[in-house]
Formats: sequence, structure tokens, C-alpha cells
Amino acid sequence: MRWKGKLKLGWFPLPLAEAERIRKFLVFPAASFAGLDPCIGEGGAFAAITAEATGYRYGIELDAYRAEQARLVTDETIQGNCFDVQCAVESLSLAYLNPPYDHEISETACRRTEPLFLEHCYRWLKPAGVLVLVIPGDRLAQCGNVLAGQFRDVQVYRLTEAESVRYKQVVLFGVRRNRRERERLQDSDISRARLQYARMARTAGELPALPSAPDHSYLLPEAGPVRLVYRGLPLDQVEDLLEKSAAYRQAGRIFFAEPTSVCGRPLTPLHPGHVCPIRCFVDLCCKPLKRRIVCTGRYHIVGLAVPSACEGC
Repeated sequence: MRWKGKLKLGWFPLPLAEAERIRKFLVFPAASFAGLDPCIGEGGAFAAITAEATGYRYGIELDAYRAEQARLVTDETIQGNCFDVQCAVESLSLAYLNPPYDHEISETACRRTEPLFLEHCYRWLKPAGVLVLVIPGDRLAQCGNVLAGQFRDVQVYRLTEAESVRYKQVVLFGVRRNRRERERLQDSDISRARLQYARMARTAGELPALPSAPDHSYLLPEAGPVRLVYRGLPLDQVEDLLEKSAAYRQAGRIFFAEPTSVCGRPLTPLHPGHVCPIRCFVDLCCKPLKRRIVCTGRYHIVGLAVPSACEGC
């Protein structure tokens, strides 16, 4: 992931136009549902996907400001790492996943975050619960292990809004299999499905576009309120207490030391042997400066004329 994306903690919100099209594929129960977005951001896309439905909306967001925004459109939003959140298995009607598009580096392996989020969250779906997964199309193969064994009635569409095209996003709809359906699966069925996801990953640009008029419908099962438990560090509280920590103040003298400035005349007069390497550095790194010399590590430019002996350097 580029630094710009890392500064946003991997937040790439789904365009609302795409969220409104996704909403048309979902049929919500008359009573209530329970839905979760584990990377909810500010909550705009999740609110659009669950619009005009009665139920319980939950979110998880790492960024403190975005978590505050998401709390306005959800029943509960946890500010923290999704992998530090626990939820009862088979308790949710809907899981909407639009995870960060990045690599997760650990001591033993380097893996994409898309399958990691899917593996962590899919168990929370009830049998017949609906998964809405938004990822780059070329990452479908890496999610194929879970999708092939755990989900049926899968449909994949290419997203067409400008931001979605930029990240080559696709949306996948799937229904969680129950235990009996999983037991009936044979190894050949799973292998065939994995090959199909790999084939779709290679030809993601040729997938059908997400239509405005849905050609499939997904009925969500009923569900009551869900309890999410956060086992991670209270990030906001830790940040507030840092300034009162003696260890933090001692480390701050090293990490946030006052900048030092070195200036003054050289101990001995400069001669052509000194000036020529500096002139070469200026030509390579500071072209607009032409015949001026950079004298300190602080890039302070002083008006030293280049000796005539160095004109040919």
C-alpha cells in the first residue's frame, strides 16, 4: 500500500452509488436483522446498504474520528482493531466487508488482508446469512479457500464507478452454508469452486457490471441484538495518558529532540579540492542553484562563488 493509503489506515470508502445498487439485491426480514461492517469507516456505505431496514447495525473502525462518525449511523461501533474483537459465532444476518487492500506481515508469513478479514469474520454469519464482499477482482483467488467451502449461491459483479474502477473492485454476494450442506460437499466440488475463483481473478475485467436492476435477490435471516467484545488496547485512553507517563517523557527527549543547527566558517580555507565535489553534488541534486554551494546539512544556501579553477568540473 502506498503511503497515502497508510495515512488513511487503508480506508477506501465504497462510492454511495455502488452501495445503493448493492442495497437492491438484499431483502431484509420483516422483524429485525443484525449486520456488521468490520471496516466501517464513517459508515456512509453501510448505512446505504442497510437503508430503510429495521435491525441492529454494528461497526468496527481503527481511526478514532471515523469511529465517532460511524456511531451516528450504527447501534454500536467499536474503535479498535477488528482482529481484537470477539463475537458469538452464527449470530449475524449480514456481513459487509470492504477490508484494507494491503499486506499483513508477521513473523512467519506475509499475507493479503482481504482473506485475513474474511477468515476472521465469516464465522459470525448465521447459516443462510449473507456476505457482501468488496475487494479488488484479482484477489478473488486468495479468498477462494473460504468461499468455496463456506458459501453458496455466489454471484460476482464488476463495479463501474470511477473510484471503483481505479481499484479494480468487484462485489461478491454469497449465502453461508449450514452444517449439513458443508458435510455434503466433496473435495472435487471445493477444488472446482477454487479453480472458478482463480479464473474469475484472472479475468476480473470481463465480469458483468453490477446492474441497477438486480437479477438476484438475497433474503437475510432474522436476528436479534449481538454482543461484540473488544479484547485489544483502549487506543484513545492510552493516547490521552501518554503525556502523563514518565517513560514517555524520557523517551521524548530522544525521539522528539530539538533540532540542532551547525553553522560557521570552515576551519581551513576552501581550495579547489574541497569545492569540486560540492559543486558536483549541487549539479546533481540542486540543479537550479547552478553556481551556488550547499554548505550545511540543513540545506542553508550561502553565496560562495565557485573558484575559477573549478569551472571545468
